[in-house]
Amino acid sequence: MGITKKVTVAAVGLGLVTLSACGSSGDAGGGDGSGSRTVTLVSHNSWAVSEDVVAAFEKQSGYRLKVLEDGDAGQAVNKAVLTKDNPQGDVLFGVDNTLLSRALDNGLFQPYEAEGSDRILPEYRVDEDEHRVTPVDSGDICVNYDKAWFAERDLTPPKTFDDLVEPAYKDLLVVENASTSSPGLGFLLGTAAKYGDDGWQDYWKKLKANGVKVAGGWEQAYNEEFSGSAGGRKAGADRPLVVSYASSPPAEVIYADPRPDTAPTGVAEDTCFRQVEYAGLLANAKNPEGGKALLDFLISRTFQDDMPLNMFVHPVREDAEVPEEFVKFGPRAENPQTMEPAKIAENRDQWVKSWTSLVLR
Repeated sequence: MGITKKVTVAAVGLGLVTLSACGSSGDAGGGDGSGSRTVTLVSHNSWAVSEDVVAAFEKQSGYRLKVLEDGDAGQAVNKAVLTKDNPQGDVLFGVDNTLLSRALDNGLFQPYEAEGSDRILPEYRVDEDEHRVTPVDSGDICVNYDKAWFAERDLTPPKTFDDLVEPAYKDLLVVENASTSSPGLGFLLGTAAKYGDDGWQDYWKKLKANGVKVAGGWEQAYNEEFSGSAGGRKAGADRPLVVSYASSPPAEVIYADPRPDTAPTGVAEDTCFRQVEYAGLLANAKNPEGGKALLDFLISRTFQDDMPLNMFVHPVREDAEVPEEFVKFGPRAENPQTMEPAKIAENRDQWVKSWTSLVLR
């Protein structure tokens, strides 16, 4: 869900489609987008949607959908800021609550209240006076653990932030760089929410003393360093704790062949930070009408019901359905850490700077 995103593992043969930047035979009106029947979505690189859902949007709206994947969410937002006068597309998807203020302060979006916004759960609504962004999904950033590793050693997996600094878990945890990674930043914000402005740095000093390892991003941390992931098992990874998502365990089940009866990984539910992702109509979109139609579709039942097993996130519509296997293997954290976007905006850059000095140097 944010600077990068979710648990997108190999989706070959599952009927998913990831559309990339390719020439559009559906464009009309030359290269300036005027009169275009193509609408362009700029996204981080974990966009995934079922083919029939794309077809439904294109049939319903009359627009062809083109998707430009622009790295992780932080990269996508930064590039959107640099190109805001002549944007790459019409809609930007994947701005999360850790980066929302940066996007709004830089004037990335123009107001539009998407059709169906009244069905979005109240806790996810923001900017309700101007409607510059539309909530699309949510997910929890949490520590995941390798069940087999802990069972073999008759060691109870950690449950809380406090547990992670105990000697029993020394040299077991890998986290992502908070300055470059969405889950890394989300985990940092979770510790700041838990221990407060004055306590989070002392907590990280303890984590560092307890042998925490920092990876550049989620892909490296989860698929190369974490012993509980399919990739980590193949690579002989030796870290049984990783910062990932509460939706990672169902992904490990659904993408396994054959599928196991239970997830090989678990979630330390008292280490979770709730991430919310938004989409917005870019301020200088060449096809604003197509962008509005796309925003309407992103919060439609058709799209919201499709998300959980494709992007491994939770819908934000109150009437959306979450598949049974998603709920079974990836239960929601009951009491995740949260933080107001305004507080994130006020402190994020300084916290990341302090974290970098404290943990990486």
